[in-house]
Amino acid sequence: MTSASSDTTACFLALAAGRWTEMAAPTERCSGCGGGSAGCPGSVKPWLGFAVLLFTVCSLPTVSALVEGLYCGTEVCYDVLGVTREAAKVEIARAYRQLARRYHPDRFKVGEPGMEGETQETAEKRFLLIVTAYETLKDEETRRDYDYMLDHPEEYYQHYYTYYRRRLTPKVDVRVVILVTICAISIFQYYSWHSSYNEAINYLVTVPKYRIQATEIAKQQGLLNRTKEKGKNRRSKEEIREQEEEVIREIIKTKIDIKGGYQKPNLSDILLCQIVLSPYYFTTYVAWYMSWIYRFTICREEYGDEEKLYIIRRHMKMSQSQFDSLEEHNRETFMERKLWLKENYEVYKKEQEEEMKVKMATDPRMKRYRRWMRNEGPGRLTFIDD
Repeated sequence: MTSASSDTTACFLALAAGRWTEMAAPTERCSGCGGGSAGCPGSVKPWLGFAVLLFTVCSLPTVSALVEGLYCGTEVCYDVLGVTREAAKVEIARAYRQLARRYHPDRFKVGEPGMEGETQETAEKRFLLIVTAYETLKDEETRRDYDYMLDHPEEYYQHYYTYYRRRLTPKVDVRVVILVTICAISIFQYYSWHSSYNEAINYLVTVPKYRIQATEIAKQQGLLNRTKEKGKNRRSKEEIREQEEEVIREIIKTKIDIKGGYQKPNLSDILLCQIVLSPYYFTTYVAWYMSWIYRFTICREEYGDEEKLYIIRRHMKMSQSQFDSLEEHNRETFMERKLWLKENYEVYKKEQEEEMKVKMATDPRMKRYRRWMRNEGPGRLTFIDD
């Protein structure tokens, strides 16, 4: 007997017991009517309506945790594998292997002992159900969700949400994704900086000033002394020219320190190394900051040249690489004008702004630009008569 029919039978029994109990009570209350039901029709009719309502409610299908489309469908995953809900992982894996050997499409044979009535199609369906049951029960989190569904069948929509959220969630560890992303960004950074550095070197090789200096250094070091070559070791003019270009290029690389965005790439500057070394950088910065406060705030020491240049750089809001790319005479001017003092820097800043205004006012290119803005401007159309 199904659960629905058993519930309906129980409701009938409860209804019968309740009706006979209630029909005896009006007999006592309506003794003046002779104790019959005909004299008290109102005492029975309300219970007839209640009986119909109770029968209707009891006849409704009961809530079931086994739903098509979730886990093993209308079958219990434990029953599919033939294990109990208290079974350990080892028992579940053993039961799965035994059933998989029997129902695997490559091993199944029609008419085997114990497989009567099974066909190739039904065996394949059974094998898929066995795999689904094993996938559900072998994972602790999925098994916990499945057990909760069996124990709380009334939370219908919650089970659907939990099931499909786990199915659609990527199975990749987030930490692995973050690590791969950081490595990809680091590789891109390094090769991008390397490409920019090579572009800067290629440009400097064509500049006469640096090329002449590099050629003189190469001659002094004996790198460009052309010796007469005979026989098989004799090189062509193209090969000799290529070698000279390579020598000049290497000298420019070693003698010129390029700053800014075209500086020589360093592995310690890429994102991955910065993250790995961040605890060291943080500890170093805290130690430096505490030393700064102790020396110049508490002990009132005078600033040294390095500290003065640091304060000037902070006033100008420049990074270390930008400040290092400035010419040496610029830093000497900063020191002579004592720009580490805030009031001196404000005066210097205003002078630079005024100088920039005068330069823009007298620059021919700026004049042409302002004339163009006045006459045509961006977005305007100029009509030409035929």
